[in-house]
Amino acid sequence: MTRRLSPVGLEFIESAALRLVFTRELSAPPEAVYHALAVDVMAWPTWFSSVTRCRPTDGGKGREVLLKGGTRFRETILAAEAPERYAYRVDETNAPGPRALVEEWRLVPAGAGTRVRWTFAADGPAPFRLSLRIGRAGLGRAFRDAVTALDRRLTQSEA
Repeated sequence: MTRRLSPVGLEFIESAALRLVFTRELSAPPEAVYHALAVDVMAWPTWFSSVTRCRPTDGGKGREVLLKGGTRFRETILAAEAPERYAYRVDETNAPGPRALVEEWRLVPAGAGTRVRWTFAADGPAPFRLSLRIGRAGLGRAFRDAVTALDRRLTQSEA
């Protein structure tokens, strides 16, 4: 069953009941990382192993994402500021628990590469928030593995 989440805005990234923030440095430049995140969305499954499908919707104003295990998200792009920021809100999902969810990717030059900061901002009932806190290490590992694979993909394509 699909549920609608609260239509929060970018301010939710700072005010969410739960914020998980992960950071990693990549050797690829910010422009390449941004392109992979915000423009080449259909390629997400090639570097983010938990994503099985990602496609733009609404003329690029949204996305539809399918994860391993069958979790689905219908999202609205909240910020697409090349090459520094990409953020989206989950509008509909079949996942139990969340009332609101926004993800933000911040890209900052780091030498010839990029420092990537991923913020996962969420709200939901106490058991949902607790499960995310407990699952923080798993989300961190998924982020680390994904951006490592993305960096490998981007630096191989430059060679």
